[in-house]
Amino acid sequence: MMRTRSLLLASLFLAASLGPTHAQVPAGPPAAGQAAPPMPMPVQPLPAEPRVPASRAEIGLSFAPVVAKTAPAIVNVYAMRAVQTRRGASLLEDPFFRRFFGAPDGPGFGGPSERIQRALGSGVIVDPSGLVVTNNHVIEGADEVRVALADKREFDAEILLRDPRTDLAVLKLKGGKGAFPSVVLGSSDDLLVGDIVLAIGNPFGVGQTVTQGIVSALARTQVGITDYQFFIQTDAAINPGNSGGALVDGAGRVVGINTAIFSRSGGSQGIGFAIPADMVRVVLQSALSGGTSVRRPWLGATLQSVNQDIADSLDLARPVGSLVQTVRPGSPAEKGGLRVGDLIVGVAGQEVDDPDAFGYRFATRPLGGSVEVSVVRQGKTATLHIPLLPAPESTPREEVTVTNRSPLGGATVVNLSPAVAEELRTVEAESGVVVLAIVDGSPAEMTNLRAGDVILEVNGVKITRTADLVRVTGQPARVWRITLQRGGRTLTAMLPG
Repeated sequence: MMRTRSLLLASLFLAASLGPTHAQVPAGPPAAGQAAPPMPMPVQPLPAEPRVPASRAEIGLSFAPVVAKTAPAIVNVYAMRAVQTRRGASLLEDPFFRRFFGAPDGPGFGGPSERIQRALGSGVIVDPSGLVVTNNHVIEGADEVRVALADKREFDAEILLRDPRTDLAVLKLKGGKGAFPSVVLGSSDDLLVGDIVLAIGNPFGVGQTVTQGIVSALARTQVGITDYQFFIQTDAAINPGNSGGALVDGAGRVVGINTAIFSRSGGSQGIGFAIPADMVRVVLQSALSGGTSVRRPWLGATLQSVNQDIADSLDLARPVGSLVQTVRPGSPAEKGGLRVGDLIVGVAGQEVDDPDAFGYRFATRPLGGSVEVSVVRQGKTATLHIPLLPAPESTPREEVTVTNRSPLGGATVVNLSPAVAEELRTVEAESGVVVLAIVDGSPAEMTNLRAGDVILEVNGVKITRTADLVRVTGQPARVWRITLQRGGRTLTAMLPG
């Protein structure tokens, strides 16, 4: 508060010292020997109506028309979730209280109580019917979602689709009369580094705010935010609460959804990331078609980044592209003629520098037909046509929850298939069952089992179907030997019975 006041005072002081007052302007002609006062600077009249800058020379003009065009469709998203807590549990952070009063179940602590967790973010109305795009992390786990418009109207919202892989979600406003204000989605491929953009959202819950900056970088990968890493980087101020808000170009088109910042303080440090509008469009189309999940093209191959050593061995001028490591039999990659050792350098005429860039370009293609993929094979460039097909669910899921007292009790598992591996973001194994969810407080949670783990073997028995796991864990054992795959690595644990 003191800092804010000091800044205001400094501004007022500068305004008083720089702006001439009537007392400072001499009246009448100057006395003999006295220099004539300087002529006042001519005042440039403001244009009758503010307009978007049409050239670099006009960059000082107002962006008010862009804001007026888009701001009514930028909303605040309030997500609420009921969580169970124990009275006094916060004292567990202090070792003194923990020593004398024990754990939450011990004496000195009350029973469970319920409190409401609230999350605040932003969103964008992308269709007059009331479809809102926001970040998945804003509404994740929410029991109730409410949306407030810029005109102060508020509506309950239904979650139509959540896509953790892109950190996007689509909501539908309930009620309302007439069409809602909406924005136009542009193409993020039209952006250039240095283009001016606006970020509109609700930072820190202070209300709708507009900030301005430039596109600092495009195709930013290896950020570690979502599966499809291909972000627009901007220096427009983005802060907590801006998540799900709009990144707008000079024509008033939404070119990205603001999703994350790089910050050591929790506030804006000039490095913000937005999900490109072309990826937003894919998620939105899935919601419009009535889907509850996003269907994307499946390649059926694993790719590797190219470092300088690999580039030298392939006689490349620089490290670029994605090297094919494996190709699954019967996959679109095999059908399109992709081979192990091929170097992918382009998709649909767009250059790809690494597997993240390829994943984005491939995932944003519509299902059906094929896409041109440029590869370097034995020093020669070739063009392949890869079919755009979804991952198949070749094996029925046969979902079950382990209910016995084994170390895997409380784990919900399904049979592995390419579709399940894509959905759970896990590396597909040749066999095994994959963990779908884990019950809180269960033996499986105590075992440190995680969603996405692929269980390969239990007590020497190979697990090929969920029924195998139920049968093996139903037999008592003094020692449990469990082998699983996590993130491409095979792990084995010995646990007491």
